[in-house]
Amino acid sequence: MTTMCRLEAVTAANIDVAVGLKVRPDQEHLVAPVMKSLAEAYVYPGIAWPRLIFDGERLVGFLMAFLDIDFAGDGKGVDIRSGLWRLNIAAAEQGRGYGRFAVESVAAEIRRRGGTRLTTTWHPGEDGPEAFYLGLGFRLTGETSGDQKVGELELGKADLPSGAGRPPGVNASSL
Repeated sequence: MTTMCRLEAVTAANIDVAVGLKVRPDQEHLVAPVMKSLAEAYVYPGIAWPRLIFDGERLVGFLMAFLDIDFAGDGKGVDIRSGLWRLNIAAAEQGRGYGRFAVESVAAEIRRRGGTRLTTTWHPGEDGPEAFYLGLGFRLTGETSGDQKVGELELGKADLPSGAGRPPGVNASSL
């Protein structure tokens, strides 16, 4: 059966399933648990954009974007960016295109708000997600944020490169 991916806001009705989402054990050091992300979203309500990723009725992931932050953090406001803050795909759901769907969804939201680039960070190393992000067209900026590499994706009106790897039923019009 073909299903459709969709994003949902975190609500009282779905918070228990949200906090139960787990990545693979070997990835736990790479991304914060959903509970921490939701706490940060509570503390930064004007910046954080947390969403659950469903395929049909099945929770497959969690994403949180950051919107219009002073990336340099120096208070000057000359380097305002938006991007992907967190991406957690359930351990049993990885490799099915849900990560691509998440990045495309954040890109669509940033475009909708008038943005032209998507920034994200990741832990370096062989076990990190660098190949995933570079495969989607992100380029390294040469910057770091803490101990993480910074990558950016220039946003045009088109989708990310190729539609391969999307979950069944997901296309640009569903974003």
